[in-house]
Amino acid sequence: MTRFFFSVIGLLFFAHLSWSQGYEIKIQISGYEEDELYLAYYYGDKQYIKDTVTIAAEGEKGHFVFAGDEPLAGGVYLAVMKPNNDFIQFVVDENDQHFELKTAKDNPNDHMKVTGSKDNALFFQYLQYLEKKRPVAENLKTQLEAAKDDQKKTAKLQQQLDSLNKEVSDYQKQVVADNQGTMTAAIIRANLPIDMPEFKGEGDDLKVQQWRYTQHHYFDNLDLGDPRMLRTPFLFQRLEHYVNKMVVQHPDTIALAIDDVLKPMQKSEEMFRYYLIHYLNSFARSKLVGMDAVYVHLVDQYYAKGLASWTDPDQLKKIIDNANTLRPLLIGKIAPDIRLQKRDGTPISLHEVDSEYTVLYFWRYDCGHCKKSTPFMKDFYEKYKDKGVKIIAVCTKYQDEIPGCWEYIDENGIQDWLHTVDPTGRSRYAQIYDIQSTPQIYILDRNKEILTKRIAAEQIEEVMDKIIEMKQREKESGN
Repeated sequence: MTRFFFSVIGLLFFAHLSWSQGYEIKIQISGYEEDELYLAYYYGDKQYIKDTVTIAAEGEKGHFVFAGDEPLAGGVYLAVMKPNNDFIQFVVDENDQHFELKTAKDNPNDHMKVTGSKDNALFFQYLQYLEKKRPVAENLKTQLEAAKDDQKKTAKLQQQLDSLNKEVSDYQKQVVADNQGTMTAAIIRANLPIDMPEFKGEGDDLKVQQWRYTQHHYFDNLDLGDPRMLRTPFLFQRLEHYVNKMVVQHPDTIALAIDDVLKPMQKSEEMFRYYLIHYLNSFARSKLVGMDAVYVHLVDQYYAKGLASWTDPDQLKKIIDNANTLRPLLIGKIAPDIRLQKRDGTPISLHEVDSEYTVLYFWRYDCGHCKKSTPFMKDFYEKYKDKGVKIIAVCTKYQDEIPGCWEYIDENGIQDWLHTVDPTGRSRYAQIYDIQSTPQIYILDRNKEILTKRIAAEQIEEVMDKIIEMKQREKESGN
């Protein structure tokens, strides 16, 4: 029995009502002794409660009526049973909202009888078909495993399994072809594998060709502009797999992949809104280095262009301002120049520092993480100072707290770094570099281009080795 876990966003209690519009779904479950039944739905990666009803007016056990004066949004819904949250899935479409489902608590799909909904009749017919074929397939797979040392028998069993798979695939395609526009056909089609052509080649070359084809045709059977897909159990996972697994995990590539997802979704405002907000929040929270570039891309392409019309003006300004702060700090950008002050009071700017690599390190002496980072940074400098690395350390204290910076430096024996402060905050380094916490580390090249940033001190040696190795390869290749 399948189990359901949900979040309650609002419970609406209905008695037995009759509606000429809106929705009315009668559900009869023999063997179900509880007095309540929940109506729930999928939404993105979660499930929510829509209605809760008690036993219908006639007082018969297992008889329930969900009703409302506003139509339900199309999608996959669930009748959720107490106490273990076992559930029965069914479909709702725009023009199919008055129907009756009769079944049993145990094996509800097998016992289902549908009245008043051709879509649900088709849906359960399809589920029943799969239930009949599943044990046959599992039996063949078990026999295959047992006969793996018998080549002749294995070939025969594999042929039978291939034949069964083709039979199921042909059935699925026929259901889709014969029932265009129904929710059931849309669900089946969305879960069909893509038609992979024959490619020439072998080994890794063949795998690369198949991989690229899969990337380009990943959504062939899934209509991302169909608003009903938002309320299904599979769309969110499919999209996450595409963005996180099917494309190279580089900010530019991910941004383009998200554009490919969002473009067809603009036909459905609710779908577009849900996923644009989802991606914006995901990359705003991302701890992966460089992924703030995806956040900036989303703001520039959608929010700043007025495509997120639902956003409150004050919130929109904050989002755009945040992107404007992050943009100059993206990997590949020239680090903003800041003018600071050395211990003897002489001024120095970041761009004046002549070194093959510059580590820009923001810290404070009363910061616990900074104290833990100091030994790593000290060891790092000793190992890499002869490889063209300089550390510009900015103590983020002001005015009368600055003497504590020099005391900490002397106590920890890190005088060899280039230490700076800004007593009055005139350089605005905290705003320019978005210093909301310390420590913060940026690694810059000779031209002060940002190579990486916001890494932990414990990682800096490993990261620096990779940077030097990469630069050496570029030099050898003439780039």
